[in-house]
Amino acid sequence: MMKLLDTLHRWTGGLIGLVLALLGLSGTILLYEHLWIGFPGTGDPLRGDLTTVAATTERLMAAPGAQGIIYADDRFGLHQLRFGKDAGAYASQSGDIVTRWASQWERPELWIFDFHHHLFAGDNGEWVIGIAGLCGLFFVISGVILWWRTRKTFQLRLWPKRMSRPSIVMHHRDLGIIVAPLLLISIVTGTMMIFRPFAMVMIAPFGSPAEAAKAIEPPKYKGGPLAEKPDYTAMLTEARRRFPDAEFRILSLPRKAGDPIMLRMRQQAEWLPNGRSTLWFDAANGELLGARDALAMPGGAQAFNMAFPIHASKVGGWTWRIVLTISGLSLTMLGSLAVWTFWFRRPKPAKRPAKKAALAST
Repeated sequence: MMKLLDTLHRWTGGLIGLVLALLGLSGTILLYEHLWIGFPGTGDPLRGDLTTVAATTERLMAAPGAQGIIYADDRFGLHQLRFGKDAGAYASQSGDIVTRWASQWERPELWIFDFHHHLFAGDNGEWVIGIAGLCGLFFVISGVILWWRTRKTFQLRLWPKRMSRPSIVMHHRDLGIIVAPLLLISIVTGTMMIFRPFAMVMIAPFGSPAEAAKAIEPPKYKGGPLAEKPDYTAMLTEARRRFPDAEFRILSLPRKAGDPIMLRMRQQAEWLPNGRSTLWFDAANGELLGARDALAMPGGAQAFNMAFPIHASKVGGWTWRIVLTISGLSLTMLGSLAVWTFWFRRPKPAKRPAKKAALAST
């Protein structure tokens, strides 16, 4: 049984290790994206008062082709304006455009995010990442079981003693047992966001998965065609009246005729950085069609909403960010060295004993 588990563990690492390593590296880089985007205004304090946000929204959404805004927050002081396809812009909180791009390839934080979430392959990439996440889960659990046999030889090293296969394998096992709890958190929360059935299993202790799934799905509202000049100020005013202490997070225009304008907000008690408190407005006249209070969601839905902030270090401050950095870099090291030893440092087959010399002729 243990021999079979060891074989499956090695093959899992050899086949999926590189994907996990790249996900760990890209995820670690994204933990600090708000620090290395070096445009003026990224460190500006948040100005979330209704008057300022409404005036800036009216100004930005008047730009030709504008489809939505991701509003600035306490970490990142610029608004992100979204246009068609991959085009976009960063703007100050006063509405001045800081920089524009026509493709995600012009902004490293965008294509790194796309790689980390989709492997540059859209929905197909999500399936690959989801499978890699499940394999990574098996990788961690089986690694802990296999380590138990060699626990008496444990030595904590940040790097293998030498780049020989035995040293790398020993380092792999000992480092893996140390970071296993961190890897489980990263892998479980990441896989929850990709595979909804897996997420429903994980949130089951907190409430009915069926109720959670129903609460998470957006309601289907129908309205009129998008007005030539929507009254964003009125919509933001109504949203602030509904959720007085909430921050404005995402404004999205309808993707097709009849769909509503959506506004997401984050209440102070919500962990999700973009919030899940949502309002839908008729695109034709700005009438409020419905609103959803994230804090009134079932327990399972609220547990699901915590997966992303835990995974992406949106809570916990610098302490949790450093913990996830250790997790990401460890995953990068373990995955890459697993591939290296499996494909390039495989043990040489044992040599057969040399045949005895032919018997002298009688």
